[in-house]
Amino acid sequence: MDEFNTIIPIGSLYESSFLAPEIKNKRRRKKLVNFISYCLNLNHYHFILEQLVENGVSQFMHRLSGGYSWQFNNKYERSGSLFQGTFKAKLIDSNDYLLHLSAYVNLNYRVHQLGGLAAKLIKSSWEEYTINSKMAICKKKIILDQFSSAKEYKTFALEALPSMIERKEKDKDFADLLLES
Repeated sequence: MDEFNTIIPIGSLYESSFLAPEIKNKRRRKKLVNFISYCLNLNHYHFILEQLVENGVSQFMHRLSGGYSWQFNNKYERSGSLFQGTFKAKLIDSNDYLLHLSAYVNLNYRVHQLGGLAAKLIKSSWEEYTINSKMAICKKKIILDQFSSAKEYKTFALEALPSMIERKEKDKDFADLLLES
């Protein structure tokens, strides 16, 4: 995610691995987006992004999906797209929506009630928000500054989790009603 988040195209991850650290760092300073939160599930992902340049979100998503597809196809000697359709984006138009969406994204693997090995393979910004992680890539200030502590945010998010799970189940039930034989 971080490699492709640059105004200057990196070429490929393989080529980028040979660049000197100072060149990599220079590229990383000119970002397309800030990550607010993310969740990388086994079959889909969620990002809350703050656009820094015009069309930054679209450019980032294009580079990420294209670069990852190229690497995957090259590694497994295949061709074609990996992702179904284009990415979906929604404008976050209120602070309340931002706060609840951050909880949904950070806890998305729990909303889907994934456990066992699947839960261990998922990467999320949840730890960045609740434990001061050294591997932080998110700009959490926009969220965490609205709480007295990371612990208060954790309580907020965990208290919202049951209603998120319930909503997901209702949406699934509704979708099942729309299916016709």
